[in-house]
Amino acid sequence: MDTATAPRRQRRQRQPRRRGPRWERIGNGVYVPSGLDGDARWRAGLAAWAEVLPDSTVFTGLTAMRLRGLWLPPPPDDLPTFVAVHESSRRIRRPELRVSRHPQPPAAVLLDDLRVAPVAEAALACARDLGVLDLVVLLDSALHLKKCTLADLEDVATSGRPGSRRLSDALRWCDGRAESAWESLLRILHTACGVEVEPQVDLRDAHGVFIGRADLLVTGTRTLQEYDGAQHRERGQYRRDRGRDAALAKSGYVRHGWVASQVIHDSWLILRTATDALGRDLSVDDIRPWWGLLEASLFSKPGTASMRATWRLPDL
Repeated sequence: MDTATAPRRQRRQRQPRRRGPRWERIGNGVYVPSGLDGDARWRAGLAAWAEVLPDSTVFTGLTAMRLRGLWLPPPPDDLPTFVAVHESSRRIRRPELRVSRHPQPPAAVLLDDLRVAPVAEAALACARDLGVLDLVVLLDSALHLKKCTLADLEDVATSGRPGSRRLSDALRWCDGRAESAWESLLRILHTACGVEVEPQVDLRDAHGVFIGRADLLVTGTRTLQEYDGAQHRERGQYRRDRGRDAALAKSGYVRHGWVASQVIHDSWLILRTATDALGRDLSVDDIRPWWGLLEASLFSKPGTASMRATWRLPDL
């Protein structure tokens, strides 16, 4: 069901849950079957929380984004579960939850028998806590996977509600053509520092024959900036990539492939290849906007520490 509002779920008949090898405690009076791990354990935990929370509770924020399979900034292992309730609901004080109270009943759709905030509402909830760079990853993903429209996001970004200003800032940077979170970061690294790039450009040789599609083309040059993920290390893919690289070089393109750690730690080197192609000098002042975005995000240690404090998580 994918509507602006969802009916209250039918409360399941609760089974007695006692301490023992069949159950694992995840909160006071909240249990999941033992033996689960990863995504299965996390989803079982949401179903368990839904049984003990008020019927009108809505899963929102990063919880809703993960349920929809969107790209996420790197969350801490002890990330809380994000829920929204109407302000008339009884107060919920659970260390495992981060609860937002709303003057109007929060909008919801049904997803896997759970009441979940629409993507735009969940993005607004994320914007109350996350940095702009984190939000761009989420927004790029939502647009690329067609989980919502740009108009949906603009509606909540102009609502004047908490988080709307930061969401508006993030919308200025987003682009649904990105095909991964790291492509999004690689694009923002360039644009934040004044280097214009074109995402997902079709490349052709002198005879008009299609060679391939580039993650990013530095505008006004034949320099390509691309993210090399794990799939590029697979043997078959590696052979195909080398053939593509040869065709690109023959047509005058210069390709640079970067891995995730380089996007975070070698931003100067990446940006230098772009400014060299443009015939421009690169100064520390040029790259400071990127450093500011990075340090306010979950992709950095300072940003993660700040977010942990916001979510009242223990220091690492």
